[in-house]
Amino acid sequence: MLVVVPFMVAGIRLMDVLALLESDHRVVVMFTVAPAPNGAMCHGAEEFVRGQGGLLLPWQQAVQCEFDLILAASETAVEQLHGKVMLLPHGAGAMPSRLRARTAGPEACPTHGLDRGSLMHRGRLLPASLPLAHKDELTLLRESCPDALPVAVVAGDVSFDRLVTSMPWRHAYRRALGLLPSQKLALVTSTWQPESALGTHPDLLDRLMGELPRDRYRVAAVLHPNVWGVHGAWQVRAWLADSLRAGLLLLPPEEGWRAGLASADVVVGDHGSVTSYGAAIGSPVVLASANLEGFLRPGSLANIVSKEAARLRMDRPLARQLEEVVNGHHPGQQRHIAGLITSEPGRAAHILRRTMYRLLDLPEPCRPLTNEPAPLPIPVTGPKSRSFREAG
Repeated sequence: MLVVVPFMVAGIRLMDVLALLESDHRVVVMFTVAPAPNGAMCHGAEEFVRGQGGLLLPWQQAVQCEFDLILAASETAVEQLHGKVMLLPHGAGAMPSRLRARTAGPEACPTHGLDRGSLMHRGRLLPASLPLAHKDELTLLRESCPDALPVAVVAGDVSFDRLVTSMPWRHAYRRALGLLPSQKLALVTSTWQPESALGTHPDLLDRLMGELPRDRYRVAAVLHPNVWGVHGAWQVRAWLADSLRAGLLLLPPEEGWRAGLASADVVVGDHGSVTSYGAAIGSPVVLASANLEGFLRPGSLANIVSKEAARLRMDRPLARQLEEVVNGHHPGQQRHIAGLITSEPGRAAHILRRTMYRLLDLPEPCRPLTNEPAPLPIPVTGPKSRSFREAG
């Protein structure tokens, strides 16, 4: 079996799926890093695979082999591989949220991960299986690429199921983060486009660290894995050095976002998946991103969350705005968001494992499946430096 990791976020997503194959000695898993369309390799992908302890197969070797199953969370370069492809999404939502254009100019045609250009290559359907998070995606698929309907399976969202399973561990996660019972946690999450929370307001974390009273608030940050992959861990820590010294809890890209969401009292975010997941579990959400009109697909999960969330104004005191949102929030008002993420709540692991073993042409193991809660969070430390006094 081959796992394709063109960028870190795809690899992180696929680790939740690979856990479904544990303890099966019949399955041998290898990894490869797929090149971008221009032939370049995304920074951080190889480091991620090696950090997981995976056997890394060079791309030039992977394209020459035949595999019983190829697991991918992006269509990037999978047309070059040989074997049955299971193509999963690498984000949240009942349908792709962000509009993309394959051609430049005013006549550009918006596309998404379920369109014909993503799923077909020279008249050939790429995936042998196309797991969908929600039954509503079938309607989109019927319009955009009807050839893929026979291989589509509504599987739900295994990453969201694990988040829901993690919620009862909230107090353990908060203790691991060093929170006092009297403190609220503001979780800042940012994706990596210029329209993101930190792309729009690079000083957002510094402002929050400076304005939120330390006895009542702690601040944690979850940055999109591409931020870490493109710029490197040293650069991220260097950019956030002042906030880290002031007590920012920076969660690592591989894991930590679920524990952070389970611990949070308010989520400050943008159009990224973590923001939507926060809304789905009932957290109050404040948007700190740019105007996303024309950027998000109408009716998509991120579009709905952005319309219902409060807006953070940087020209007003931030602490007061967060207090107003937290005090005026009723968790039940966002109950419908979870229904937009998955139409198979709690069942994704079972459906995905059954689908993988069907493609592998192996009997499914009798080993029971459970949605494991997220591990305890371990924040990233700041850049190491020593003063002359410390050195002496």
